Amino acid sequence: MYYQIKDTLTTCSAEDITNRKIPYVANISLEEFEEKKSLFDMGIDLDLESESDDITDIQVNYDSLTGCFAIPDFTSIESPPHTFLFAIDERGIVILDDDGTAQNILDGIQASKRWKFPSLERFIYDFLEGILAGDLISLEKYEKEMDQMEDRILAGNLDGVMERLVDIRSELLDLRTHYEQLIDLGQELEENENAFFSSKNLRFFRLFIERTERLQSNVTALREHTMQIRDLYHSQLELRQNRNMSFLTIIATIFMPLTLITGWYGMNFTHMPELDSPYAYPIVMGVCLLIVTTSLIILKKKKWF
Repeated sequence: MYYQIKDTLTTCSAEDITNRKIPYVANISLEEFEEKKSLFDMGIDLDLESESDDITDIQVNYDSLTGCFAIPDFTSIESPPHTFLFAIDERGIVILDDDGTAQNILDGIQASKRWKFPSLERFIYDFLEGILAGDLISLEKYEKEMDQMEDRILAGNLDGVMERLVDIRSELLDLRTHYEQLIDLGQELEENENAFFSSKNLRFFRLFIERTERLQSNVTALREHTMQIRDLYHSQLELRQNRNMSFLTIIATIFMPLTLITGWYGMNFTHMPELDSPYAYPIVMGVCLLIVTTSLIILKKKKWF
């Protein structure tokens, strides 16, 4: 797809982008770029098999800016990101997209954006904003999930909590890295080393950087939240273990005197006069019952259970 940046993102033909007065956007495959490279006159080679195609980065060339976008999939952060290459000069931007991610962003811009002062810088800003679209909502979902995890922990349901918490921490680390890369990209654009952009429009890149920094701060706060949940989990786990130990201690305390009595009567003594008494066995049973009852009363008063 080929577009011209007018008051809206306007679809055009490949030949129309040679108009040097109107900035253009081309979203094509690498094969098509190789076929029509002369239209763009950038003098660059783009390689989709680059070793860094899983990260977002940008390089400054003599007559262009080239790089790669790697956009995480919030439905599965740990899966490979959506990647596509790009090249920018003062006339426009070429996007090499094979999985449709960039095209979805372009469709959204074309459907919803209308510019009073159209420019390449404003388009790039809206495109970068499209990359971040929905990120805040997704981060809020993480926050709600962690709040629910806290409630589960306080309710004593620890099953599967730590496993999911480890996954969340890993996903948030990937997102923090993603935002760091976007910030670096925005700063490179704002620096405008090749003077491709109008100085009055560099503010768009500053706005993008500030928004990305806020998202990165949210991710940092969420990672700190995971630390708090981890501490709460360990506290509840220790509390559960302490309760188990208290229960075992109560059982041991109650059965200690009973074990002593059993030990006495398990000895092979001949001269134990109570053995000849018909009331000896009931009396011993009563004494054992009295010991158990007394122990429970004392432990209850001391609030051991």
